Amino acid sequence: MSHLAAEPTHHAKQADPKWWTLVAVCTGVFILLLDITIVNVALPDIQSELDASLSDLQWVIDAYALSLAALLLTAGSLADLYGRRLLFVIGTALFMVGSIACGAAQSVFFLQLARAFQGIGGAAMFATALALIASAFTGRERGVAFGAFGATTGVAVAVGPVLGGLLTSGLSWRWIFFVNIPICLAAIAIGLWKVKESHDPRAGRPDWVGFVTFSLALASLVYGLIRAGQESWGDTRVLVCLVAAAVLLAAFVVSQLKQRDPMFDLGLLRKPTFTGGLIAAFGISASIFSLLTYIVIYLQNVQGYSAIGTGVRTLFLSAASFVTAAIAGRLTAKLPAKWLIVPGFVLTGTGLLLMSGLDPDSSWTHLIPGLLVAGVGIGMINTPLASTAVGVVPVERSGMASGINSTFRQVGVATGIAALGSLFSHQVATEVRDGLAGTPAAGQSGRIAEAVTGGQIQAVLAQAPAEVRDRLAEVMTASFVDALNHIIVIGAVIAYVAGVACFFLIRQKDFVPQGPAAQRQEAGASQP
Repeated sequence: MSHLAAEPTHHAKQADPKWWTLVAVCTGVFILLLDITIVNVALPDIQSELDASLSDLQWVIDAYALSLAALLLTAGSLADLYGRRLLFVIGTALFMVGSIACGAAQSVFFLQLARAFQGIGGAAMFATALALIASAFTGRERGVAFGAFGATTGVAVAVGPVLGGLLTSGLSWRWIFFVNIPICLAAIAIGLWKVKESHDPRAGRPDWVGFVTFSLALASLVYGLIRAGQESWGDTRVLVCLVAAAVLLAAFVVSQLKQRDPMFDLGLLRKPTFTGGLIAAFGISASIFSLLTYIVIYLQNVQGYSAIGTGVRTLFLSAASFVTAAIAGRLTAKLPAKWLIVPGFVLTGTGLLLMSGLDPDSSWTHLIPGLLVAGVGIGMINTPLASTAVGVVPVERSGMASGINSTFRQVGVATGIAALGSLFSHQVATEVRDGLAGTPAAGQSGRIAEAVTGGQIQAVLAQAPAEVRDRLAEVMTASFVDALNHIIVIGAVIAYVAGVACFFLIRQKDFVPQGPAAQRQEAGASQP
């Protein structure tokens, strides 16, 4: 009798394997998000050491986002077929190798290639993260797990800028990649020894036709957008790339409709909440996360702060996001996802509008209210968005669902940075040309505009003749600030539009009950 009574206590003391799954997933996602925020702060140092242009910097970020977006859906299918734990561990190992290559890069082109390789590993990690949580947890515990996942994103966003600044200023920008090595090793160890394997019993063969058409469509689109910033929107190569992207995207859709086992089941779009989650994922990335790149460049190249100084100043955004994400994690069990995501987008858009209105004499403190408000918005969106990604499909479809949602996040980053960068470059070129008209420097306006977008304002001023230096400084600074204001407002519009779409699309009735506890919860909620 006493033996029987003691047995449950003994088992209760043993660690439940599903919590190890959560630890492994959160560790992996932590380094993925940490890498993004760290790289932003280090961009000006990378630019200086590797003699990179603005388009080069765009590709440092977009090469990673592109390979992530292109491979996420295929990685999700492979995970469902061969095992989510297996793909997670392989992805983490590839990410670590890519990080080592990034840190060892001696040219910006090699860094871009290494970032693309890093993204391959990241795709496997992203595609399996939410699926592993969804398969391991049910009912109320799933809400706790998603809350921890959301808090992890908040920690990564909060720690990233300061850690990136410390490493870049104290050691070198290369250490922002080398720091991933011990974290990756820990995630691999936990994944191999503690995480339970899971599959989709109905998974079919990977959709290679869909993978090729989607990858080429996205690469062509981003290349066209970035080249438009270097040349013009009417440039022949830009037009060819944009048309090719449209044709390839249409081919992708047709292939998905005809495939027996497509990597993107278009039938999922019949659920408005799933579509709303995709718009939210794209919207948050194409607005505030894409703009963060240009805000960091502004703080370092116009305001003149170091990497650590910039990291400390962006803490207003990341700290607000972290605190809010922790609160939102608790609220997800009590509030419908819509009533966190929609207000989150309203706050994000409002925060961006508060950041706009900069002028050449503005102090960095002008950004503080906007950074705080936008940070709260980010925190309100990220946690419920994670559960929305997989909450409207059965557990066995969670690999594809999380892969699609994460893909839209990366597509938002890649296209957002490329499109906003092109608009930024054109605005700078126009203002520099108009501002220098009739001066001795008018003939060099194209080269000067390129220097402004490339963060080389001080270098140009140091070489300029004394008689034009003041005018040149005024025009260069004003053009950068005005262009930044322009794209910040566009980012605010993107956030507001995403919020409106989510208001009409996200519905609580679309969520699928998971497990007995969730079913009882739903049944209780439906009673008068």
